[in-house]
Parts: sequence; C-alpha cells; structure tokens
Amino acid sequence: MSIPCHTFTPTYSRREWLRLSANGFGLLALADLWHRQAVAQTSARSANPLAPRPPHFPAKAKRVIFLFMHGGPSQVDTFDPKPALQRDHGKPYPGKKPRVQFAATGNLLASPWKFHKHGQSGIEVSELFPEIAKCVDDLCVIRSIHANNSAHGGALLQLHTGSDTFVRPSIGSWITYGLGTENQNLPGFVTICPTLGHGGVQNWSSAFLPAVHQGTPIGHADIPCKNAVIRNIHASSPLTLQRLQLDFLQQMNRDHLQPLGPDADLEGRIESFQLAFRMQAAAPSLMDFSDESKETLELYGINGQETDNFGRQCLLARRFAERGVRFVQCSHSYKWDQHGNLKADHAKNAREVDKPIAGLLIDLKRRGLLQDTLVWWGGEFGRTPTAQGNDGRDHNPHAFTMWFAGGGVKPGFVYGSTDEWGYYAIENKVHMHDLHATILHLLGLDHEKLTFRHAGRDFRLTDVKGHVVREIVA
Repeated sequence: MSIPCHTFTPTYSRREWLRLSANGFGLLALADLWHRQAVAQTSARSANPLAPRPPHFPAKAKRVIFLFMHGGPSQVDTFDPKPALQRDHGKPYPGKKPRVQFAATGNLLASPWKFHKHGQSGIEVSELFPEIAKCVDDLCVIRSIHANNSAHGGALLQLHTGSDTFVRPSIGSWITYGLGTENQNLPGFVTICPTLGHGGVQNWSSAFLPAVHQGTPIGHADIPCKNAVIRNIHASSPLTLQRLQLDFLQQMNRDHLQPLGPDADLEGRIESFQLAFRMQAAAPSLMDFSDESKETLELYGINGQETDNFGRQCLLARRFAERGVRFVQCSHSYKWDQHGNLKADHAKNAREVDKPIAGLLIDLKRRGLLQDTLVWWGGEFGRTPTAQGNDGRDHNPHAFTMWFAGGGVKPGFVYGSTDEWGYYAIENKVHMHDLHATILHLLGLDHEKLTFRHAGRDFRLTDVKGHVVREIVA
C-alpha cells in the first residue's frame, strides 16, 4: 500500500516575502560593499605597499632600533639593584615561587656586581655597564616588565610578535604595514645577525601580512657580522642584465595574476622582487664602512677583540636608520642564558655590548637622530634572584628590565619596580602587550586601530589587550 507524499508549501504574498527577506538583501549588499572596500584598500597598498603613510596622530619617533639580548639578561645584575639580595644571600626565598618553573632553584643569590648612581638623574647601574652608565641621563628604564612564557621559544615569539603560541606578524612588520618606509630603495624592516633558533624566521616574519613587510635578514647569528651579507645582492652583475631578467620574471607573474584577481601573496612577491632590484644599487655602499672616520669606528669598538662583532651591528643600525629604514634589530645571540657560570659569562657578554651600545647612543645624539629614533634594549625575560646551582639563575618572565632612549620617552627616568628581591613586578607593571602598545604610540600609531583582517577577524599586534604607558612619554 502506497502512502501519498504531501509537500507543505506555505503561501506568502509578494509583500510578505519582501518583508521576510529584507534583512537578507541588506546583508548581501553590505557584504558586497565590504568586499569592494577590501579590494580597493588592497589595490591601493599594492601600488606601493612601502610608501610612507601618515600616522594616526603626531608621532614622537620615526624609527626603532631594537638591541636584542638573546637569552635573558639578569635584571638584578644589570639595571635593577636589590640590596636585599646582598643582605639575604644564601637564605631561602621568603615568598612563593611561581607555579610553573623552567628549572628548580635554591636559595637567594647575591649579585656579584655593585651598583652605582650615575648622571644627574642618579639612576643606579651595575658595574657591568660602565659605558652605558655614562649615557644614563638619556635612558628611560622600565623595571616592571612581565610576560607569559618561561621557555625561550615562546618568550621570543611573544617579544617579537605579541603571541607565544601562534604564528603572528613581527612588530617590525606591523610598523612597516602601518607607516611604510622613508627609503624606497631599502627594506622597511632589517634584522642583523638574527638567531635561527627559538622561533627562527617567525621572529621577523610578516605571517599573514603582505610578504613585502617581512624582515630582511643580514647574515645570521652563526657567522660574524663582518661576514654578514644581504642575500641576492649581485653587485658584480650588470644592472641592465638584472633589469631584463626581472622584467621577464615580473611579466610572467603578472600574467599569472591577471585571471586570479587580487592575490596578496603574489602581489607581495612581485613587490619584493622590485625592492630587491632597487637594493642592488643602494645596499652595497651602505654595508661598506670605508666612509666612516677612524674615530667613529673606535667609538663603536670596531676592530676591538671583544666589541667588533656587536659594534658592527650597531654601526649598521645607525647607517640604516639615517637612511630611512623604519625598524632595525641587532641581536646579541644566544649568550645571556646563564643557568651556570653567571659571573664569568654575564661579564663577558657585557664587555661585548657595553661600548658599542654607548657608541650608538652617542653617535645618534650628535647627529640629531636620537630625538626621533627609539632605541630599545632588552631580552625575552629576566632571571630568578634564587640560585640555580651555585653560580646561575633560571628563567624569570615575571619580572625583568628593559630600557628605551630617544624617540619621545622621558630621559633619566625610572618606571615601575619589582619586589624586594626582584622576583615579581609589583608596581606599575608593564606587560609585553603594554610595551608593544607604547612603542606603536610613540610612532604615532593607535594599537587598537592598526589591524589586518585575516581568517574572518581583525588581528593586531596587541591582540585584545595592551595599554599605552603614558607615564614614560615625554
């Protein structure tokens, strides 16, 4: 026996259909409008994605030089004096240690170095840094930095990208995306002798931003800076021949792009090739120090046995900065991770960077560049005030020190503090998101407005957090 099938067909008048579907028509129109706006923005940026763009509001700084101390310098041995450590040396830490620790530590460990007041500001600096101490009246020292990850890999990613778990664009990429660059013949973002570990290229990657905003590496941490080069700079090959080769390649890329429509990856690759060609003429002379005076080379410690390598990085940073590069990173890799041998190795590390960093500050200041160049010093985390073994300190993301100079920060100024022994940031705490928000603010960028739509939502360097530390802004 067959059962007849009956289909239920609601009867609506045309007026009722229009009433019920009106919202849908509106959303379709809005979606098309958003798509057209996105295509227009992409096309405008694709025409020249590194063209200088105005900031959201008047900027204090035009560029950033980041002096990265890879490994995690000890705050209680460098810029955060703790008399209680001397008093309580060898005693158990009276507070509660973090729930998650990278390694077990024992009792409190006094700093092997003394601190002294310097300059008119009277800021205390460890005797590890006698040359930087002479520039202390230009420094804005933040003693209350804290972050989330106690492992190098995650900590480096958070420092550079804002996230310790996901692949995100580097801060240098965000800055060039927001501001472009002042020199169209050089990259907007350069990283000198970067580390290949602990996240490697992800620390200078553009991730989902257009490829042209990725950092350009010069050498890497495993080779001396004097041997570092920018890959694919062919000074010996005639530019006319290179132009013919590039034109042929670019035509094939454009032929491939035409039926596809907007394609950020391919458009970024096309622009990267164009930039690489323009660099052929500009980069070789920039890497050549023959036009620098003997006094300048000495100022940076170049040709010194211990200071040559980082001195060359710092001088390159100044040369890139004065030619309009937006973000330059120098990396002292991977040397500051003293789980043991703290006294000898921290002293050696400091000797390698102290004179070059002071030379950079002095040179920028006398050239009139420091006022609009933000110099940023720090590592991925600090160290524990408790001992690992009898001459080491473990990782500590709960309290560490960074400092700024120039670029619109208050000079000769200390902000924030840690507890009596330097284990936790307690006063005017500055999270990594706050630090990033403040750097963008000094460059005239609102960290909540500097966004990029990806995978269905707007992303930003500070994710959904971060507050500008206005107290340090001059």
